[in-house]
Amino acid sequence: MIKVLFVCLGNICRSPMAEAVFKHLLEKEGLAGHFTVDSAGIGGWHTGEKPHRGTRKILDENGISYEGIYARQIRRDDLREFDYILVMDEENYEDVLRLDPGAKGKVFRLLDFVPGKKGMDVPDPYYTGRFREVYELVQEGCRKFLEHLKREHPLLTKAGH
Repeated sequence: MIKVLFVCLGNICRSPMAEAVFKHLLEKEGLAGHFTVDSAGIGGWHTGEKPHRGTRKILDENGISYEGIYARQIRRDDLREFDYILVMDEENYEDVLRLDPGAKGKVFRLLDFVPGKKGMDVPDPYYTGRFREVYELVQEGCRKFLEHLKREHPLLTKAGH
C-alpha cells in the first residue's frame, strides 16, 4: 500500500483538489486498491469543512468526485505514516519540514514531477479565484506523479493492466 498525502495551507482549495484528482486517476487506471490518499492543511482553520466552492465547482465540471473529503490539519504522525507528502508551494514545504526535518526525503512540491516546473508553486486560488489554472496544474502534477510512481514501483504497471 502506497500512502500519499497532499498538503496546502488550509486544506480547502488545492490539496483537496489534488486528493480528488489523484483518486480519480487511480480509479481510471484500476490502481485505487494499491493506495491510501488523503489531504491536510498546515493550519486548522477549516477543519471539518468541505472543499471550497471554487474547488467543488471545477471538480464537478470535470466529473471528479470529492465525496468524503473534509479539511483537517496535518499531524506530526502523518510524516511517519505517509510515503509521499506532496505540498503545493515553498511555504508549505518549509512548514511541513519544521514539523519533522527528518521527513525531507518524502516531502516534494507537486510540480517537482513535471518537467520544466520543478520548484514551482501551485498558486493559492483562495486569494486569486483562479481555480481553472490551479486545476490544470494539479491535473498535470498528479499525472506526472503517477507516472513517477509507476517507474518507482513496477508492480503498479502490471496491476493496472
